[in-house]
Amino acid sequence: MTIKLNPETEERLIASIQRYCTANMDESIGELKARLLLDFCVKELGPSIYNQAIADAQSVLQEKVAELDVNCYEAEFGYWNKK
Repeated sequence: MTIKLNPETEERLIASIQRYCTANMDESIGELKARLLLDFCVKELGPSIYNQAIADAQSVLQEKVAELDVNCYEAEFGYWNKK
């Protein structure tokens, strides 16, 4: 699955990369260099981050499913025990 950012997010990330370079590397970079760096990060780092996020979500969901029998249990044949 290819990771595709929406245009608004992509523009905000490019601006953030430019700001980071200016603040931390004492170097201003243009939009093209920032876009190339973003593309590299999305293609190279993105899949690992995405896969870890999916694994984390699966783990949480599996825990919730395992709790179903405890949280969603109702004792049967309890009518006569009320008296």
